[in-house]
Amino acid sequence: MTETRLRTWTHSVGYSLATLFIFTLALQNLRYGFYELFYLAAGMAALTLAGVAYTFLCRRHQLSAPGHLAILSGLNSGLLAAMLTMNSTGITHWAMPLLVLNLLILPLRQALTLSLLLIIPMAILLFTQQPLADALTAVSGLLIVLTVTALYIWHYDHMAQSAEDLAITDPVTGAHNARFLDETLQKEISRAISTGHSLSVINLTIDYADEAADLHGKPGMQGLFCNMTQHLFGVIRAGDTLYTLNDSEFFLILPFTPEEGVRVISERIRRTIAESQWPMIGKATVSLGCTTRGNNDTRTDTLRKRAHQAMLEARRRGADSAWFTPGETLRT
Repeated sequence: MTETRLRTWTHSVGYSLATLFIFTLALQNLRYGFYELFYLAAGMAALTLAGVAYTFLCRRHQLSAPGHLAILSGLNSGLLAAMLTMNSTGITHWAMPLLVLNLLILPLRQALTLSLLLIIPMAILLFTQQPLADALTAVSGLLIVLTVTALYIWHYDHMAQSAEDLAITDPVTGAHNARFLDETLQKEISRAISTGHSLSVINLTIDYADEAADLHGKPGMQGLFCNMTQHLFGVIRAGDTLYTLNDSEFFLILPFTPEEGVRVISERIRRTIAESQWPMIGKATVSLGCTTRGNNDTRTDTLRKRAHQAMLEARRRGADSAWFTPGETLRT
C-alpha cells in the first residue's frame, strides 16, 4: 500500500468515526432537549462528513491536500466558540477525540499548532470557570491525550521515513537507486515545463569495468564504485541528484542547467576522475553521455534513452570521453 492510499484510508476512517461519534452526541442531546448542543454537534458532524467527501475527491493528493486544515480549523473554532458562549462543562470532553483527529489527519507540526490553539484558550476558560481540581484534571487529560497521540504519530512518521529512505537509497553507496530515478526525473521534467528552465542529465559509466572486475575482483570494484560515488557527491552542485544504476553506471539530474552548463560539469567530472588515484585500482576513467531537455521531451524514457545513447557514443569514440546529444531546441 502506498503512502497516499494509506493516508486516504486513515483519513476516511478517521472522519467517518468522528461523524458517527458526533452524530450520536447530536441525537442524545436532541433526545434530552439540549438544543444548543444538538445544533453544535450537528454542525460539527456536517464538517466531518465534508471531510469524508473531501478525502474521496482528493484521494490522489492526500499528501498535500490543504482542505483538511480548513475543515479541522472549523471544527476546533466551533468547539472553542461553543465553550465561550454556552458555558457547558461537558463540551470539554468533546475536545479529546478532536485532538486525535487533528493529529491523525494533519502533518504533525500543523496538528500540534492547531491543537495547542484549542487547548490553551480552553485551559484558561476552565481555570476561570471551574474549581481548580476539576480544571486541572480536565486540562491534564487533554495534554495526556495530545502527548500520547503526538508521540505515536511521530514514531509512525519516523518509521515511514526510514522505510522510504531504505527503499530509494543504495545501502552501499548512499546514493539514490534506480527505483527513485524515474519519479524524480518526471517531477523535474514537469517543473522545467512549467517554469521554462533548462534541465540536463548525464549518464556515466566506468570504462573497462568488466576487465577491472576480473583483475581486482568484486571487492576492488565495489570499493571503486563507493569511492567514485563519494567523489561525485563532492563534484555536483546543490540541487543536483545522483543515482546508481548498477555496479558501474551512474545517472545525474541537473535542474536549471542548459547545454553549456552540462558540458562544463561533464568535463569537470571526466577530468577529476581521470586525475584521481583510486585505492586498490589506481587509475580509472569514465565515459559520459549528456543531453538537455527539448520541447518534445515530456517523458523520462526519452531523456534517459538519449543520455544512454550519448554515453555509448562516447565509449565508441574512446575511453575517458564525454559526448553531448542535443534535444529539440527550446523555444523562448
